[in-house]
Amino acid sequence: MKQLILLLLVFLPVISFAQITEEEKENSLKIHQLIQEYSKAREAKDTVLLQEILTEDMDQLVSSGTWRNGRKEALAGMMESSTQNPGSRTLEIEKIKFLSDEIAVVDCRYLISNQDGVAPHLWSSFVVVYHKGKWKISAIRNMNPGN
Repeated sequence: MKQLILLLLVFLPVISFAQITEEEKENSLKIHQLIQEYSKAREAKDTVLLQEILTEDMDQLVSSGTWRNGRKEALAGMMESSTQNPGSRTLEIEKIKFLSDEIAVVDCRYLISNQDGVAPHLWSSFVVVYHKGKWKISAIRNMNPGN
């Protein structure tokens, strides 16, 4: 009996802290939608949608090591990149880590399937912020682990 009580005392805090709250569930769904919107906007070169979902002061580090600072510079770079690297872009969310109620880090597998069927396996991390009642992308980090 003592062992059972001891086990409960050890594992009860772990179980209770490991559970995701309803608010985090709702925000996770909204963040999934945000990343899907970003992916669709990139593929369609939809600058209007991108302006809505990116913060003004956002920044992006692309896999080549180039920094894009500010939404205007990031948009120009995204459009150029989408033109130079045509193909279907897929972002598969692997993990969302909430740093607070208004900030989360989203880690994604980033696949670009081009006309040759070659799909480089990249990673993207997004910092998303809850701003004026809406989740927006504040930072993007693209990585190419093969290089």
